[in-house]
Amino acid sequence: MKLIGYSHKFGDNVSTDLIIPGRFFHLRSNLNELKLHLFEDVYPNFIEKINEGDFIVGGKNFGCGSSREHAPTIIKLAGIKAVLAKSFARIFFRNAINLGLLAIEADTDDIESGDKLIIDDEEGYIENERTGKKIGFTLLSPSIKKILLDGGLVEHIKKHKRIIL
Repeated sequence: MKLIGYSHKFGDNVSTDLIIPGRFFHLRSNLNELKLHLFEDVYPNFIEKINEGDFIVGGKNFGCGSSREHAPTIIKLAGIKAVLAKSFARIFFRNAINLGLLAIEADTDDIESGDKLIIDDEEGYIENERTGKKIGFTLLSPSIKKILLDGGLVEHIKKHKRIIL
């Protein structure tokens, strides 16, 4: 499958508290309200600057900090189709996959905010239209791809009545 969208770049060590500040934890039962505060402390009005299908691009250790599932949940709910980073905090990566948010580890150094990207998850590359370069990445395992295609782990289990590996 190919995904096409624009990048919104952040740096290294983007914590779950930067993704969704802890002071909004009281909104956890109102996800549509919670998503309005996505990256609020580092990028005011970020939610107004993204479009359905865009990508978040990070550096090393994306999603570090607490294990809040709300961070990948509201990223997905905001219409972001994938998060690209040099590396992920393990719990964020697992939460993203379990919630149906594509998380790809790749060298993001040559990607800038506003770049139009094409992600080919069958061939394992990200094409940057601005630079003309293709950035390779390790393909996701078939079991992770099934979970993502089903919309996350819960939907996957509902569909198959078990985990299909």
